[in-house]
Amino acid sequence: MSDIAKIRIVEDDATIRALLEMALLGAGYSDVASSARGDEGMAMIRSDRPDLVLLDVMLPGMDGFAIARSVRGCEELAATRIIMLTARTAPEDIVRGLESGADDYVTKPFDRKVLLARVKAVLRRGLPVVEGVDFDGLRIDEVSRSATLDGARLDLTPGEFSLLVRLVAHRGRVFVRPPDERTVDVQVAKLRQKLGAWANHIETVRGIGYRVAEP
Repeated sequence: MSDIAKIRIVEDDATIRALLEMALLGAGYSDVASSARGDEGMAMIRSDRPDLVLLDVMLPGMDGFAIARSVRGCEELAATRIIMLTARTAPEDIVRGLESGADDYVTKPFDRKVLLARVKAVLRRGLPVVEGVDFDGLRIDEVSRSATLDGARLDLTPGEFSLLVRLVAHRGRVFVRPPDERTVDVQVAKLRQKLGAWANHIETVRGIGYRVAEP
């Protein structure tokens, strides 16, 4: 997938921006472009419809949280994945990033190999849910970013919706939670509350992560 994935970078630090471009191109991602401003980056994202955005939080013109929310609110960008890449490490910032719609949250300074592994993992998660499939009463529509359970619409945050998509799209496989990121546990707990009895499908794989079992 690396030779066909379209990746866009929105980062105001010129040195980091150049390092990211070099790392991605060196890993075989041939369609890479970047922007130093949030407002210009959002325009680039709307125009290019990338598969993945590497997104800083503190940006001139428009911050990363606002960009993530705008991407998640745009039907044409339903398939675009987001990795937030920022020096803001406070738990509340990580939670805010995930709830804004980020698929992953990487803190600076970062290891190049680890970042590329996360890029690869997030692009793999982009596999679409099979439309129209009723999974024990649950239906997911990635285009409208909505989910219904037994016909009733679920009130999910962008982060909760993205997590549910990951779990269901790759049902039967374990979603590995990074050991230092407890925010995923919080999201799963909130998701289980909203799913009621359906939450029994979400299994905890002790010490590793979570999995939705095959029906």
